[in-house]
Amino acid sequence: MAPVALVGSITLLFPLIFRASTWACLFCFTTHEERLRLCQLFVGTEGPKLGQCKDALTAAFEGLSDVEINYDERGHLHDAFTQMTLALQEVAAAQGSFKAAFPIAAAKMKKTIQQLKKVQDCIPPCGVQEVSRRFYCWGCFSTVCDLPLDCPVQDLTVKRGDQALFSCVVGFQLPESELTYSWKFAGGGLRTQDVSYFRDVPGAHGYLARIRPVQPTHRGTFSCVILHDQRPLARLYFFLNVTGPPPPEETELQVTFREVIHWTPREAEMIEPWRPSLSELLARPQALTLGNLFLLAAVAALVSASVTVLVW
Repeated sequence: MAPVALVGSITLLFPLIFRASTWACLFCFTTHEERLRLCQLFVGTEGPKLGQCKDALTAAFEGLSDVEINYDERGHLHDAFTQMTLALQEVAAAQGSFKAAFPIAAAKMKKTIQQLKKVQDCIPPCGVQEVSRRFYCWGCFSTVCDLPLDCPVQDLTVKRGDQALFSCVVGFQLPESELTYSWKFAGGGLRTQDVSYFRDVPGAHGYLARIRPVQPTHRGTFSCVILHDQRPLARLYFFLNVTGPPPPEETELQVTFREVIHWTPREAEMIEPWRPSLSELLARPQALTLGNLFLLAAVAALVSASVTVLVW
């Protein structure tokens, strides 16, 4: 019976918790000592009226609807409750009635909450979206969008030799400072989101990454992690598929490269000068140049002189 009674008590307690959200804002932004001190100023430090004052303070804020506020507006709301407490203390010092003062203060607080900056909606499909963080008064806690850190894989098809451009951009608002980008690559044609396959890409630090020219070795998944103060906000994936034959200029370059690789030095060829004989000179009219004619005349004169000397 005890477990059944406990379950029943919890079931009855849930509507009270969710119904009394705005008076829970009172508990989030004021302390027990501040509330007790306020009632003591109205009715004194002791007596049954002290309990009545505390019940009246709770009841005044109990009638407001559930409240969730922009997380960044917590400071403004805290200041508003501080000003409200000071104003109520002035009413108590003037011998005012808490029964009249508390509902008026709760109505003013409702208007103040309505004027706070609204929280932004969550933008799917992924990311830790701090601009959408909500603060719930009924539990004095905050939450962000229930979205995964990993974004879906985006497919990109590029022809071999062309350019591939990746943009690490998300649809929700990012912090203005202390943002860094980390790029990684899983090669071998893998289309994956398993971080164990990825390796760092050197030289890529901004939100844009470019590959030029694209080669078959670039086929695989690229990953970009957006970090704020070293804390990841989103992880994007890009699967690069490389298609098409290599361009003609690449083929010619490869042929030239192979020729250079397989080139072997040949034996040096000795180029000897042509020394024609007399019969070759007489057999080739084009060889009887003016210089050759002078040479023949000189040889004939030398032979004639030699014969003359020998006979003499």
